Amino acid sequence: MNDRNNTIAGWVLFAGIVALGSSIVSSEVFNTHRPETMGYPIEGVEVEGGGAAEAAKPIEFYLASAEPTKGEQVFKKCTACHNADNGGANALGPNLWGVLGEPVGKGANGFAFSEALSGKGGNWDFSSLNEWLSNPKKFAPGTKMTFAGLGNPEDRANVIAFLNAHSNAPKPLPAAPVETAAKDEKGETPAAEGNEAAPAKPAAK
Repeated sequence: MNDRNNTIAGWVLFAGIVALGSSIVSSEVFNTHRPETMGYPIEGVEVEGGGAAEAAKPIEFYLASAEPTKGEQVFKKCTACHNADNGGANALGPNLWGVLGEPVGKGANGFAFSEALSGKGGNWDFSSLNEWLSNPKKFAPGTKMTFAGLGNPEDRANVIAFLNAHSNAPKPLPAAPVETAAKDEKGETPAAEGNEAAPAKPAAK
């Protein structure tokens, strides 16, 4: 009986040794021939982190097709603290009529801005407004503004177009930048057609 138990135990031990050895050999073979990219590629599906992210387009690209009416809808997120009415009073935030072209953090209606914003310098233009609306705390660290920002560049462009229209002197919206331009037969780059900046329509008073 003991011999039988010993025989069984011996076979079990032998099987364990074989399994362990096979595992070690398989691991070594796999590591030696490890593929650069794990898994199988699926056509039409990008591997996360496998390629360079698409370069972010400048705000001018979105402003070229921005619509003040759409911006008015997005601006409703801001009306708890702001208004953009001609002659409107300051609320929790400043009145934003004619904000484009104003000095950053100064305002025309005596609003008490934080030092983080009043000390920023420069004037509000399309680029600075885009940065501010994207991430106020990054644009002016220490600002009292609690709004997290608008992540969608189309929303930012539409809001900027809305604020631009709410002014006594709206500025022409920039044209979309030309990424590629075909050269004519003489090797000269022709001017892009239909790319002139269109003046914004002034808001009704």
